[in-house]
Amino acid sequence: MTVSSPPRVLTVAGSDSGGGAGIQADLKTMLALGVHGMSVIAAVTAQNSVGVQGYWELPPEAVRAQLGSVLGDIGVQAVKTGMLASPVLVETVSEVLAGVGAPVVVDPVGVSKHGDALLAPEAVETVKARLLPVATVVTPNLWEVSQLTGVKVESEADLRKAADAILELGPAWALIKGGHLPGAPTDLLTDGTREFRFTAERHDNRHTHGTGCTLASAIASHLALGEDVPSAVEKAKEYVTGAIARGFPLGAGIGPVDHAWRWRG
Repeated sequence: MTVSSPPRVLTVAGSDSGGGAGIQADLKTMLALGVHGMSVIAAVTAQNSVGVQGYWELPPEAVRAQLGSVLGDIGVQAVKTGMLASPVLVETVSEVLAGVGAPVVVDPVGVSKHGDALLAPEAVETVKARLLPVATVVTPNLWEVSQLTGVKVESEADLRKAADAILELGPAWALIKGGHLPGAPTDLLTDGTREFRFTAERHDNRHTHGTGCTLASAIASHLALGEDVPSAVEKAKEYVTGAIARGFPLGAGIGPVDHAWRWRG
């Protein structure tokens, strides 16, 4: 019997010891969507449902070696980046990904769900100058839009202005996540010419840890499965909305979204 290999997706991010976000969320999402997930760990966090107690970056040579091992032997159909922590790690990852022909989904992680910083302030300019220009899709939330561009999004009418400001930094597509605005959660996707808006039901559930990581990984997974960017975003939005609806309590704080909601449903 001949067994074919599933599409391969690589996440380059931080480890979440609580299992709700980061590398752990990425790999769960990839498995749920039928692709083979691989990982390059850029940092390790001590993290649980109430916050991030600390994080430690890996040396750039360790990150570069992990990238070389995966890309040089196994290869990828898509890449997702998350927490990269420092300027030198952003530079290292950006340099390698500039030579990869697969689509790259950048989640420009700045803070955790609990408000804990996961990106050094001095790394923001490096993200703008080095990482965003190699991105196929960038997926900032409203706080990250402000951090990267200075644009403040106060209503759905501001989403396109925010997207245009992100596009000026070099990615092919910008997906501005509007979930923190009042009303139905609306995300805006554009390449500067075409524009798509994705809405979903708002679920009254505080257990949403890992939402951003999960969405970006789902987009990368669907790109690896052959979808174009708008279709990949649409399907990823559907998946993460279901995961938010089924988010469950864990520990004393904010629990994770349920990456296995389709299996459990």
